[in-house]
Amino acid sequence: MGLHPKGYDLSLDRIRRLLEVLGNPHLNLPPVIHVAGTNGKGSATAFCRALLEAQGLSVHVHTSPHLVRWHERYRIGVKGRRGQIVDDALFADALRRVADANGGKPITVFEILTAVTFILFSEQPADVIVLEVGLGGRFDATNVVEKPAVCIIQPISLDHQAYLGDRVELIAAEKAGIMKRGVPVVIGHQEFDGAKDVLINTAERLGCPLTVFAQDFLAYEEFGRLVYQDEYGLMDLPLPRLPGRHQIGNAATAIRAVKAAGYSVTEEAAEKAMLSVEWPGRLQRLTEGRLVERAPEGSEIWLDGGHNPGAGEVIAEAMASMEERQARPLCLVIGMINTKDPIGYLRAFVDIAHNVYTVPILGSDVGLDPVALAQSAAEAGLKALPMSSVGEALEAIRQKMEGSVPPRIMIGGSLYLAGNVLSENGTIPT
Repeated sequence: MGLHPKGYDLSLDRIRRLLEVLGNPHLNLPPVIHVAGTNGKGSATAFCRALLEAQGLSVHVHTSPHLVRWHERYRIGVKGRRGQIVDDALFADALRRVADANGGKPITVFEILTAVTFILFSEQPADVIVLEVGLGGRFDATNVVEKPAVCIIQPISLDHQAYLGDRVELIAAEKAGIMKRGVPVVIGHQEFDGAKDVLINTAERLGCPLTVFAQDFLAYEEFGRLVYQDEYGLMDLPLPRLPGRHQIGNAATAIRAVKAAGYSVTEEAAEKAMLSVEWPGRLQRLTEGRLVERAPEGSEIWLDGGHNPGAGEVIAEAMASMEERQARPLCLVIGMINTKDPIGYLRAFVDIAHNVYTVPILGSDVGLDPVALAQSAAEAGLKALPMSSVGEALEAIRQKMEGSVPPRIMIGGSLYLAGNVLSENGTIPT
């Protein structure tokens, strides 16, 4: 296929050349909600999908990366009901056509997969597309879409510094590259003022109708409910099905973005969306399966693919919130790849984790060795034991916690690890 030797090579030249050979399918799409950011992209995408489907619309969804199967990146909209992950035949046909059109020229895997996205989504009817970027923004292969209905920029923090820059302001500038002149922009919760300033300045320079979380719209928890408010009024909603306080902001951003894209959001639809939204591998509760059976009986097991310091903070906050409601010893099972910041990620758990076990990532040549990861945990202020697998770690927890309160186990540190766990546990996303 002529795969590019770098794997990542941020440029739009190759994807544009390929799409032209394919007849420019990206120019023949339903309205697009384009989603970028460091953390919370997938959650915003899931909320947008749930909100639109709750109103009977058919929604194509592109997400990146997948957890277990390539097919997960493409959800094909079905009128009046939940969209379905693309079937084997449709995916294989689109992939073959893209490979043939590329003609062996240098190209990255993500560019091939993005071209598949545009073939699938241009040829299968739908009312709207929710399109999540891959790594960046400005040079992301999805950024060939010329006039999206709205652009969402989710929280910016340090990640992929080798490609996007080593300061949040530089990363924000790259993510802001999906903004198009005159197209509405919704900015989600931003922890760093420098990043927020870059995003706002870019939107204003391009003349984009702009709404900003905590300035133009907001959401908060009150009496066990989610209260959403913007210039159109207030909605009293159930808390999202996705756990974690950070999901309140993600839900609010999605509600505002769907409105900015020109769709109404009724309170009835928003309530249905909060109760039906799903996003595998992001604080996902595992209640059965082959791996679950190896953990101490009665354990509470959570799986999350967050892998940078910002993600570590929101996951740790979610674990602390669970501890407030029901006290259990927290055990971490962590695997990470070597392009991430393990110390920054693990530091968030220093005051709440009882035991830490480090594990390899199967099928990846970029996974951190469990011994090296345990050393990083020590530098972060945590004692960790290296293990040969997630299953072995769960067995070790079973032995150590025998006779005590069943623990809360958080397995995380990488989307690759989340995929390993879902596959081995027998809970593949559908």
